[in-house]
Amino acid sequence: MARPLRIERAGAWYHVTGRGTERRRIFTDERDRRHWLELLGEAAEMWRWVIYGYVLMENHHHVMLETREANLGRGMQWLNTSYAMWFNRRHQRVGALFQGRYKAILVDRLGWGLELSRYLHLNPVRIATFGLDKKARQAQRLGVGGLPDARQVRERILRLGRYEWSSYRAYVGRVEGPEWLEKKTILKLGGGGGVKERQREYRRYVESAVREGMEASPWEQLRGQLVLGTQQMWEQVRRRVGGPKREQPQARGFGRRLEFAEIVRAVEEFKGEAWGVFRDRHGDWGRDLALYWGRRHGGMRLARLGQEVGGVDYAAVSTAIKRMEKRLQEDKRLNELARRAESKLLKVET
Repeated sequence: MARPLRIERAGAWYHVTGRGTERRRIFTDERDRRHWLELLGEAAEMWRWVIYGYVLMENHHHVMLETREANLGRGMQWLNTSYAMWFNRRHQRVGALFQGRYKAILVDRLGWGLELSRYLHLNPVRIATFGLDKKARQAQRLGVGGLPDARQVRERILRLGRYEWSSYRAYVGRVEGPEWLEKKTILKLGGGGGVKERQREYRRYVESAVREGMEASPWEQLRGQLVLGTQQMWEQVRRRVGGPKREQPQARGFGRRLEFAEIVRAVEEFKGEAWGVFRDRHGDWGRDLALYWGRRHGGMRLARLGQEVGGVDYAAVSTAIKRMEKRLQEDKRLNELARRAESKLLKVET
């Protein structure tokens, strides 16, 4: 039977998720949520974790944390077991509360810490009630749904500011938050000078996703369903992953990320033209395809991609990627040819 990969080490950052079995509720009221947060605080003290953020939804939770020792598995087993036993006693139920074991993603702190914290804090509005369920977000990224109107923006921002079961309000200075919540590290990644300024910058950063439309999910950049990080981080993890691929199928995905130069050569071959000829040609899809593949197979940040194509603003890069996704969806012939070129490109991965 396949076993989920677990990479544990001191000083590692993780995004951890626990979901209810059969998508059932794991939190039914305020008392459930408060007790889980109390247990999380106890876990942080016992296992020497640093908690950077959390959000509790009805049938799942998210936590961003750092382990000072290689003990994520032991700590999560204690946390989930303690809560499940308490929950079952309180609600007079039997059986598993959580859907299998927790899911943990290893995170590159500098590259993804800030963006992932925003993604975590946006969970309360990433639901159908606010027109941001999974299907709606996909349509929005393809340019089909358009930007939210003023009323939608107000409702979503109001929901963010009022949602009690998230660390967001503590990040923007509306409440103090639990003693065990570490906010300074993430706030520093967002820039600004003093505490108040950093809180304002973080609030603007999170609300910009609500005003301008949600960005693509960070999970699209995962390798092996386990790591969100840089090329160097990929290589370190690959060396640590052992065991037969049959028993650990996620390890098959730990190929290296492609360099942008490799992607450019592939696009040149696909189009039969030199990069310098079509890169800045108005209406040409070649540059968009390179940006799309750079994000998808190079794991590159939007700002880095903008630099690679001549200093383009990150917002313009995001628009170009969405435009390419939409073009591939609508143009079946181009989509088929691009898939063939993509398959050839990916053969260079080791």
